[in-house]
Amino acid sequence: MDDVSVTVRAQGSEAAILPLFAWLSPSYPVGSYAYSHTLEWAVEAGDVADEATLVAWLTDLLTLGMGRNDAILLSHAYRAIEQDDRDALETVNELALALSPSAELYLETSQQGRSFLDATLAAWPSPRLTPLEGDVAFPVAIGMAAAAHAVPLPLTSPAYLFGLVQTLVSAAIRLAPIGQTAGIRVSAALADTVQTVAREAMALTLDDIGGSTFRADLGSFHHENQYTRLFRS
Repeated sequence: MDDVSVTVRAQGSEAAILPLFAWLSPSYPVGSYAYSHTLEWAVEAGDVADEATLVAWLTDLLTLGMGRNDAILLSHAYRAIEQDDRDALETVNELALALSPSAELYLETSQQGRSFLDATLAAWPSPRLTPLEGDVAFPVAIGMAAAAHAVPLPLTSPAYLFGLVQTLVSAAIRLAPIGQTAGIRVSAALADTVQTVAREAMALTLDDIGGSTFRADLGSFHHENQYTRLFRS
């Protein structure tokens, strides 16, 4: 292969991942800053009090709960768009929404998913990105957009999960159990876990979905009754 061909392929690969930088940026209008996925309750309850306990909490979410499930759902939504299988896409989305253990977590995924899909349809249109009616789960919306714009799935899935980690780290910094430098260390500490979860999830079926983060799930109910709150979940 000559140098020109290598350069063209490299430029094509770079262009393919550019949308991820926009879609997962804090400036993308999905409102992710408003949610903590029960982290606010975990801080209030004392489960997350420092850097080490935050790493442990987020590791469990990634490997035993919503992180792993989201990666599976994203992968199946991606393939449904690739195969132009509308029924499969709607099935994945319905399952993703039904997995929400509480009203707050349902709002978290559906509001971000709907906002993401609407913004992407307006700014990054594609004939393959057909809108879903009603509520849309956030990982499903990400998978749809990535497939429609030919962003490789092996890049999309870890990018989504790492964006989730950084959102929750940002929430932890605002809740004050850690500072900014510790937050950077937490994100770095979870990078390998993100890659592992994303890679394994791409080979899993919808029947492999499940979780055992019961304290976090129950915490989403307790969060509704907290005396003071910064976040919506």
